[in-house]
Amino acid sequence: MARTSNEDAGRRSLKPLRGFVPYLRRYRGLVAGALVSLALAALTTLTLPLAVRRMIDHGFSAADSQMISGYFAMLMVIAAVLAAASAARYYFVVTLGERIVSDIRRDVFSHVTALSASFFDTTQSGEIVSRLAADTTQIKSAVGATASVALRNAILAIGALTMMVFTSPKLSGIVIAAIPVIVLPLVAFGRSVRAKSRSAQDTLANATAYASEQIGAVRTVQAYTNEELATARFAKAVESAFQAARVSIFARSFLTFFAIFLVFSSVVAVLWFGSRDVLSGAMSPGTLGQFVLYSVLAASSFGQLSEVWGELSQAAGAAERLTELLAEKPAIVAPRQPKALPATTKGAIAFEDVSFAYPTQPNRSALHRLNFSVKPGETVAVVGPSGAGKSTIFSLLLRFYDPDSGQVRLDGLDLREVDPVALRGRIAIVPQDIAIFAASVRDNIAFGRPGAGDVEVEAAAKAALADEFIVKLDKGYDTQVGERGITLSGGQRQRIAIARAILRNAPVLLLDEATSALDATSETLVQEALEHLMRGRTTLVIAHRLATVLKADRILVIDDGGIVEEGTHSTLVAKKGLYARLAKLQFESGADAFRGAAE
Repeated sequence: MARTSNEDAGRRSLKPLRGFVPYLRRYRGLVAGALVSLALAALTTLTLPLAVRRMIDHGFSAADSQMISGYFAMLMVIAAVLAAASAARYYFVVTLGERIVSDIRRDVFSHVTALSASFFDTTQSGEIVSRLAADTTQIKSAVGATASVALRNAILAIGALTMMVFTSPKLSGIVIAAIPVIVLPLVAFGRSVRAKSRSAQDTLANATAYASEQIGAVRTVQAYTNEELATARFAKAVESAFQAARVSIFARSFLTFFAIFLVFSSVVAVLWFGSRDVLSGAMSPGTLGQFVLYSVLAASSFGQLSEVWGELSQAAGAAERLTELLAEKPAIVAPRQPKALPATTKGAIAFEDVSFAYPTQPNRSALHRLNFSVKPGETVAVVGPSGAGKSTIFSLLLRFYDPDSGQVRLDGLDLREVDPVALRGRIAIVPQDIAIFAASVRDNIAFGRPGAGDVEVEAAAKAALADEFIVKLDKGYDTQVGERGITLSGGQRQRIAIARAILRNAPVLLLDEATSALDATSETLVQEALEHLMRGRTTLVIAHRLATVLKADRILVIDDGGIVEEGTHSTLVAKKGLYARLAKLQFESGADAFRGAAE
């Protein structure tokens, strides 16, 4: 993702926060309630100095105790209104913040899941999680508290200044003269704070990404006794995040000191000049008291605004990071007028002069002028050394990427002319690296076709021979399997993945050695289930075992991004080429069958 320079970040100030204004518009009722209660609380606060002045000038000078009681009663009413308005403001503002952040998290997550594979090739998942969690929390703080505090203090500051001018123009001049001296550094330092805050958030995201990676592989970390190494690296990342945060904190602290010192210095000057006017009789004690109270309100409001500005600057840094994420455009999108796949997909696959290089390695071709076709219902095994381009074929078929040249077709349609969602709905895949989610067994199988009934899920599990171990679990199909299916064995995870593909009931199957994690007994049974599943469906298999190869109608031997051999097992063995060498090495577990088939 693109990084914005600190200089550019400084120039743009709080502009990234404007991107979230549409979220506010969705909840006009909450916004109106927050603004009304906020304004009421601020205006009520501004009436207090007026009441105090009248009490000093009239209440204490009168012998009538009832007048004094009346003033105090009025102060109690003002206090009640202020308390009610403040409570309402808290309710509306916090509710609004929670609601908006929920929407932002949902939209960011939805957007991220729609991004192309090339985005995830260069972006760490932990960094994305950091933006979803930490950065949205910053936004929630800004919307749910900081923004309302800023508005409240802005109203108080403007109102207090207005009443100060009305009360004593002479003394007001002293305070107003100090405002530019306060506000200009406030804005300048605020921009610096936002740039430093962005840097701190980026550093924290790197630490979060590292932690996510290490925790996800904690068993490998422990198996290699590298706990201390992992901890030391994470500690270094956290320390870097702390140092970046400390720079931001220092800038905010200096900003707060500068603003508060100047504001209250002007109040002291006002008191000194005002006391001379009271002594000369040019001003009543109550009027001076009113003016001082308004001065304190203005001073405290400006002081809090300096702190709030720093917090808003931090939130702007978080907003910028989220905006960058939302600005990412998927490389793979549906055409404006996509061609419709046949209602009944036959499953004819064709690669026509396809060349492709991954975006992260543009100078290295993964496939080079690849040509082959698969008839409807045919089972084709793809064999080749590591890095030959086997998995890339699957990625192009699923349209995770588009070829640099040539066409990939399904039932005669160029996949670039088809909606990728509709395309993937016609394909089921059992990858070698199984994705099992932290949910129940039932939910993991139903992931293949959301909305499938319990009977369908259990039927798919039985077809994949997963039912036999599922029913033995504590809660059967409702058993939680833990993150990445950590409570299941490798073979159990793979059988759940096979059940997921069976449930999908797609016309095209992509199997990346679906039985590679099963023992010999389970492999035989699952092969039978897969044979039944593959019947009448187009199937591409990345094969690592001889049993899989022998069941294929054809074998494609891939090397260096192209097809170097094609045929059946027996004809390819007879050629004594690459396939024959791979068969002896890669299919060692099926050596006996290999010799028998070759004779």
